Order: sequence, then C-alpha cells, then structure tokens
Amino acid sequence: MRENERIQLEKNLYIIGLCLPWIGAAVCLLYGRLPEGLAAKIMAPCMFHTITGFYCPGCGGSRAVAALVRGEILLSFLYHPIVMYCAVIYLWFMGSHIIERFIKHKRRTGMRYRNCYLWIALGIVALHTAVKNIALAVFHVDILRILDAL
Repeated sequence: MRENERIQLEKNLYIIGLCLPWIGAAVCLLYGRLPEGLAAKIMAPCMFHTITGFYCPGCGGSRAVAALVRGEILLSFLYHPIVMYCAVIYLWFMGSHIIERFIKHKRRTGMRYRNCYLWIALGIVALHTAVKNIALAVFHVDILRILDAL
C-alpha cells in the first residue's frame, strides 16, 4: 500500500471512529427504551448453535459488549476476547490520532494501519471458538452457560 493510500485510509478510519460512539449511544438509547419483553425478542438465538450445538465464531460477542458497557472488563474478556481487543485498538488508534491532530501533524504520532491487526483479530476469534467448542465437545463444559450463571 502506498503512503498516500495509507494516509487516506487512516483519515477515513478516523472519521468512522468519530461516528462510532454516537451510533453506539443511539443504539443503547433505543434499545433501553424498548419494553423488556420486546428487547429480549430482538436478540435472536444463534442459529448455528441452535442447529449444531456448537458455538459459532461470534457466540458470546453481544454478551461481551454488554458486560463491557457495564464495566465488567474481565467478564467481557471471558465472553469473547475480541471485544476487548477491538476496544483497546480503537482507543489506541483514536487517542493517537487525536493527539496528532492536536499538534497539527507536526509529528506523526498516530497509530498506523497494518494488516497484522486484522490477522491478530482473526487468530483471537479462531482460538476462542476452538476453546469454547473443544471444552463443549470433549469435556462437556459449556463455558458460556457457566459465565451466564456468574
């Protein structure tokens, strides 16, 4: 990727990153205003888990986001570590780019986009999915149900 393309990509990611908290706040506000029964119906069960009995790569993600919003960082990590990874990468990227813009680009202090961040995320999802499903298939331990009981 050429330097101009990388700078444009980082600029676009920064703009998207500025919008994310507003979108998240709107979703939380709308979800919080729904009647309790309707709010529960919106969260449909995982079809992959319903059909196969195994967990898909995304299982636990919604619960991890909810736990993170409540400030339960460890529980969020246990539900699905990709949520914490993405939160850390987001805060690092946005914080460093805000500082870079604050000093008017005199120094390139902003976090640079690299494909390795995506490969790390893919590895985290694959490892977490494998651990959940091996625990379920081999040891008959349903990790997500245990975490739900906490």
